[in-house]
Amino acid sequence: MSDAVTGILRAEGAAALVVSATVYHALGGGWMVFAVLFLAPDLSMMGYLANPRLGAVCYNAGHSYLGPAFLGLIGWLAGGEVWWSLALIWSAHIGFDRLLGYGLKFPSAFGATHLGWKGRRAER
Repeated sequence: MSDAVTGILRAEGAAALVVSATVYHALGGGWMVFAVLFLAPDLSMMGYLANPRLGAVCYNAGHSYLGPAFLGLIGWLAGGEVWWSLALIWSAHIGFDRLLGYGLKFPSAFGATHLGWKGRRAER
């Protein structure tokens, strides 16, 4: 992947992080709750304890914008601020990961992501 494309993808992650955190703050969300829940999506990595294929499925479910979008839709339809808050924290986490270069995982290896290889490759 070219450096320009990688830069754009990381900038999109930064934008998602900043916009999500800004809207969360504007809605009156508490920063302690934000801090406590910010890393919760990383619990999806537990799937790797079983095997790389399940790990990739679980990780991708926890690190796709589809989940926060669904929660936001529930919040909009139900009028519940808690759903909005959770969606924004989740979205901010995904944006932060993308900013750092962590992408959705391929089942071949934890470091194989849609943003390119992340981390050291195993010695053969």
